[in-house]
Amino acid sequence: MAKVKKAFFCKNCGFEAPKWLGRCPSCGEWNTFTEEIIARESGSVAATVAGPLPAAKPQRVGDIRESEHRRIDVGNSEVNRVLGGGMVPGSLILLGGEPGIGKSTLSLQIALAANGLKTLYVSGEESAEQIKMRAARLGIGNDECLIYPETLLENIVNQIGEHRPDLVVIDSIQTIYTDLLDSSAGSVSQIRECAATLLKYAKGSGTSIFIIGHITKEGAIAGPKILEHIVDVVLQFEGDNNQVYRILRGIKNRFGATFEIGVFEMLDAGLRPVGNPSEILLTHYDAPLSGIAVGASVDGIRPYLIEVQALVSNAAYGTPQRTATGFDYKRMSMLLAVLEKRVGMKMYTKDVFLNFAGGFKVADPGLDLAIIAAVISSYYDRPIGEGICCAGEVGLSGEVRPAPRTEQRISEAARLGFRRIVVSGYLPKGAKRPKGIEVVAINSIDQLPRALFINEE
Repeated sequence: MAKVKKAFFCKNCGFEAPKWLGRCPSCGEWNTFTEEIIARESGSVAATVAGPLPAAKPQRVGDIRESEHRRIDVGNSEVNRVLGGGMVPGSLILLGGEPGIGKSTLSLQIALAANGLKTLYVSGEESAEQIKMRAARLGIGNDECLIYPETLLENIVNQIGEHRPDLVVIDSIQTIYTDLLDSSAGSVSQIRECAATLLKYAKGSGTSIFIIGHITKEGAIAGPKILEHIVDVVLQFEGDNNQVYRILRGIKNRFGATFEIGVFEMLDAGLRPVGNPSEILLTHYDAPLSGIAVGASVDGIRPYLIEVQALVSNAAYGTPQRTATGFDYKRMSMLLAVLEKRVGMKMYTKDVFLNFAGGFKVADPGLDLAIIAAVISSYYDRPIGEGICCAGEVGLSGEVRPAPRTEQRISEAARLGFRRIVVSGYLPKGAKRPKGIEVVAINSIDQLPRALFINEE
């Protein structure tokens, strides 16, 4: 007979305490403890549900044989890119994102992709009829895909063991529970134990498992922080519900590089991979417009060009307005202060509005120069010369510092037909320069107008 007891768990890190604590002694966060009713049996939940682990013995480092991880094509080019070339057998992958962003659509597209994989789609939130309706809308068919509406962990593990699929998708981890614990589904203890059980089964059977996780209002994946430590890969699905573009970002990857991104376009027929983000983030106008600049950005290791829009107008009230969409408001305020101090522009009398094309949220410091270029263009109401882009970080003294991966930014601008790019003059000498594009090096932002308005000289 299991002994029922109360325990308090930290929602941030999963730390267990016998009584409520104001501050977690493990992670240091305040007011994160919640009370749960749990039942402990002899042995762990993972061992009870998934079976005993094979006996392991210590080995010398020199005796361990290296084996290259085999990659499996999931039938989606952007997902393969973020995973580092494909899915590794036996991996546990966590996909997080806001409600309505497209997590279930993306996971169902992966399960239904015609890639020859035998898949099992476990849904704890939708019925089989609802999933069938979405699959019909996506227009993708896979006879090897099995739909299984279930929330009990023991039943899910039994079905995985019976059908032996190559890929399992669980939507979502917050709805799965085990009978060995008395706490409700979505609690800290349930999420932790269910994830540990799935990890044990994935490693033992070689079956790859995708688990979907909801996020909190702060933007973190709901549940204990230990959930992100348990899994092999953490993917974050980002985007604005009012925009059609979505970004799949790799936060953690034990089998490849992190902070790689994949770009998708949300259509009526599902998510379409975007192989060239630069084309969708650049707008071609019939006539040159002021306040528009093009910045060469790098997200992870992927370069792309993005349009920066700025509007500078006279302040109608005593306090000028500052609005930034898709960019850090504090950093924009810092760049405006640098313009006022180092260039002499009277920004304290101006309202400034900043926006990035496509609803993208960017945090690349290499876009500082493009933002300042858009502000200068709108301030003087002078369009920037056609075919010009910028890449550089701006310091408090007005100096232009080299942006990370500047060579990749220059190559991307040259590939898209831009004829001039403004970069930092502090770049290392001897770097490769692609043909067909002029690289203009400046050391401070007071040299930027001369490089931008070449058509009016």
